[in-house]
Amino acid sequence: MFVVMFHPEYFPATAKMASSARTVWKVVSRFERQFLSGGVSTIPTNFTSKIRTVAAVKEWKKPKKENAEPAPKVKKERVVVDDTGRHKPYGKTAWASVDDVYILRYYPRIIYSATDAVELLKSYQLLDFTPHVQPVYVNLQLDMKLEKKKKIDQFVSTVHLPHPFNAGVNKVLVFTEDPTQAQVAREGGATFVGGDELIQQILDDKIEADFYISVPEMLQKITPLKNKLRKKFPKSKRGSVGVNIPKMLSLFRMGHEYIVEGDCYVKTQVATLDFPTEHILANLKTILADVCSHRPADMGPFIERAILCSHTSEALWFNSKELLSTMDQDNKE
Repeated sequence: MFVVMFHPEYFPATAKMASSARTVWKVVSRFERQFLSGGVSTIPTNFTSKIRTVAAVKEWKKPKKENAEPAPKVKKERVVVDDTGRHKPYGKTAWASVDDVYILRYYPRIIYSATDAVELLKSYQLLDFTPHVQPVYVNLQLDMKLEKKKKIDQFVSTVHLPHPFNAGVNKVLVFTEDPTQAQVAREGGATFVGGDELIQQILDDKIEADFYISVPEMLQKITPLKNKLRKKFPKSKRGSVGVNIPKMLSLFRMGHEYIVEGDCYVKTQVATLDFPTEHILANLKTILADVCSHRPADMGPFIERAILCSHTSEALWFNSKELLSTMDQDNKE
């Protein structure tokens, strides 16, 4: 007597019926079934019947402990290699190349002084036959971190450069309803002066200015312009809110504005390449000093990286700390 169970390879549903490990099944393959039914006269010589004597055993898993605290995550600290006293920097070929032509990644980056960087930009312009009237830019990377995982908010600032490079004058709009203040604003060179009657004209794009300043009494009335003006909206931190209208007009009419982008980057024009080196350095000092004024005094250096470049030149890293230190010495003298 044969107890026939279809092989699970051909009939997988029948495999679920095996519930006891004591039951022994004789598995008849396709060739045996055909032989018993008369379909096959002989069984292949290489045939071996498969016999399953036990049921599948479920994989045993280690039980989890109740109220078990997870293992603390160990933060990998960045390893800083001290190259002091080494004959060459770590991972580099040498401290300096012996030739003018070399692969940059094999040698440490050269950090120039601000004066040397400006002189190199001027020499690149002569060698490349590029226009001598082209803008000079400074790119800064700032350390915006504070204590307890806090950061300095992005800011917009306006400075009065000692040697302006823009020939034109900025358009300034003054919000005031006082006739005396309005008269002072017009005499100071304001392009537009008025009260809440200017709000709808600004929303309709009939009036547009480079800077917007206001007296404190008008801040509540011009709140509908916050979404329209955004970063140009008058704020006391930017110096665009106050009662000294002539001082604000002198700053914003001839002022230079820069903004922090991407959380910690500043890119702004400093001068044009045809300026004397002394004028470019004076403008650069003014911008660096204004940037550092937004950092608390007890938090250490603010500028992590400083780069000087022009439209057609390569980027030159320069030492901003040295430039700021010379500025401090000049102020003390």
